[in-house]
Amino acid sequence: MAMLWKFMRVAKYSKAALPQKVKVRGTITHLRHSSSKSIPSDFAANTASLNTVELLGKDYPRDDYSNVTEKILSKVGKNLHNKKHHPLWLIKEQVKDHFYKQYIGRFGTPLFSVYDGLSPVVTVQQNFDSLLIPQEHVSRRKEDNYYLNREHMLRAHTSAHQWDLIHSGLDAFLAVGDVYRRDTIDNTHYPVFHQMEGVRLFSCHELFCNVKGGEDFQLFEQGHRTAHKQESHTMEAVRLVEFNLKQVLTKLMTHIFGDGLQVRWVDCYFPFTHPSFEMEINFQGEWLEVLGCGVMEQQLVNSAGAQDKIGWAFGLGLERLAMILYDIPDIRLFWSEDERFLKQFIVPHVYQKIKFQPLSKYPPLINDISFWLPSETYSKNDFYDLARTIGGDLIEKVVLLDEFTHPKTKKVSHCYRITYRHPERTLTQDEVHDIHQAIEASAVRELGVEGRF
Repeated sequence: MAMLWKFMRVAKYSKAALPQKVKVRGTITHLRHSSSKSIPSDFAANTASLNTVELLGKDYPRDDYSNVTEKILSKVGKNLHNKKHHPLWLIKEQVKDHFYKQYIGRFGTPLFSVYDGLSPVVTVQQNFDSLLIPQEHVSRRKEDNYYLNREHMLRAHTSAHQWDLIHSGLDAFLAVGDVYRRDTIDNTHYPVFHQMEGVRLFSCHELFCNVKGGEDFQLFEQGHRTAHKQESHTMEAVRLVEFNLKQVLTKLMTHIFGDGLQVRWVDCYFPFTHPSFEMEINFQGEWLEVLGCGVMEQQLVNSAGAQDKIGWAFGLGLERLAMILYDIPDIRLFWSEDERFLKQFIVPHVYQKIKFQPLSKYPPLINDISFWLPSETYSKNDFYDLARTIGGDLIEKVVLLDEFTHPKTKKVSHCYRITYRHPERTLTQDEVHDIHQAIEASAVRELGVEGRF
């Protein structure tokens, strides 16, 4: 959710039309990670200028923060959550249907509005400052985000729209969209994924109307911040918001997965949300965290113009939910255009039970790469991003296999094991060899490493 950086993947949607829905297409004019051996894509680069990134019909001047690659920009505008019969669309529609039917406003219309077409290009102010994330917070690092420049970026969470939606006068909404983060490479992590976020604000009357003696309760007080509440909230208000949030999420998870699941709540303390919680769900004996949620930071609510209200927010990861619900083993499959994958999700209604039937399991090809690190500024995410840029979805996993410090020179060496596997056909050693050599050459050129090839 908005104030929690480490919440699991989120997505959101709504009926009202804030920013106009646009058809997204992007062109990058200069690559930070480039190689003559890179895998071709259907993304056409415009080389008219080496100093700008063209996206959504607008040019963004490049600067020392620009690190978005052609491979990432080729994903912008795919909007998998809006493609009918895609598994992410099915999950989105189930959640949307649940909120429309479960929560009705005063005039018999759905209480929650839904936004699923907001632009993924946001300002740094929207993505961080509006959420009260400090300037020095680790979540702002270039190593973890895709920046167009110092002022603009691809949103790292749909919470980037939270302040604007509250400021527009909304009290209850869901927002869905693609988000972008530089991350590790394995079967559950991908640099583009989809989030859904929910936000609900309460006036004093709305929160206490069904509570005995509620007319004597207040939302705010002059107090001090503790691990259990903010300095401005009364304990009664915090506990009721917490209770309402847990009810909403438990009903939602039961709606999606059925009555057999086990839910466990873990109280946590985060800088921007008090209290906040993680919700874990048990499937086949294994706990899996799928949510981050909590009572909203009142300073954010106040700054957005809702000074007389208190609220909660939560975040959901659509890929994570779909992988559980449909038994999809690899996050790369969501980007597949193979009919053997897509046809499995063409069903008469969104609640149709589906158990994914794996495509033929093609054998992996494994290659290692070792190099001396250039300096303390090296980041593993730089190498992961470079490998993805060149190898694309042919790379199934990258694991740091060994880290060695030379006893005399104190230089540090990393050895990574790269697993190559095409989701739809068998790879040859020759084509993998070409890709692997391109990664080696690009690591030396772009990251300044000293190869041990």
